[in-house]
Amino acid sequence: MDSEIEKYILDHSDPEGDYLYRLYRATNIHLLHGRMASGHLQGRVLKMLVRMIRPKNILEIGTFSGYSAICLAEGLEEGGMVYTFEINDEQEDFTRPWIEQSAVADKIRFIIGDAMTEAPKLGVEFDMAFVDGDKRTYMESYEMVLSLLRPGGFILADNTLWDGHVVDHAYDKDKQTHGIEAFNDFVAHDPRVERVMLPLRDGLTLIYKKP
Repeated sequence: MDSEIEKYILDHSDPEGDYLYRLYRATNIHLLHGRMASGHLQGRVLKMLVRMIRPKNILEIGTFSGYSAICLAEGLEEGGMVYTFEINDEQEDFTRPWIEQSAVADKIRFIIGDAMTEAPKLGVEFDMAFVDGDKRTYMESYEMVLSLLRPGGFILADNTLWDGHVVDHAYDKDKQTHGIEAFNDFVAHDPRVERVMLPLRDGLTLIYKKP
């Protein structure tokens, strides 16, 4: 996105707030691949989608620094909960304090572990899910999430354009790119859902589970 257009968009959208600004800055200073955090624009989109859909329970795969989990939780009504899974236990020392010191800490359950095996054990029916984990296993994550999602629920799949690699043949043998491509192709023809792909940041696909 052109930098001037991006600035214009952000100037005409809600601010992210000081806490999220500091978290995003700390993420980029202290963590590798800091740009993986959702950031201002996507964060406000996530919050707005939660406001619109009004889910009670949200499943997130891939917590990273906690930025997106906080944004999702900001949109929740009272009694709502974000269950966010991070498979990398080395991430916990950075992420847990940021989540627990946030204004929405009571709406976030941060779990270190593999969502593929641990999320089904929660016994929770989800209204919404944000998938942002290992790109090589997006297909497996999708099927697991779909099985836990109520009819009429939504999946938000992040990074579905993958820096444009999905249309660049130089990345045909890259496993992460292949994982995203396989996921995109499958979802595009899955009769169980409706879908639309948005060119937001690195691609965000909105998926509706048909009743």
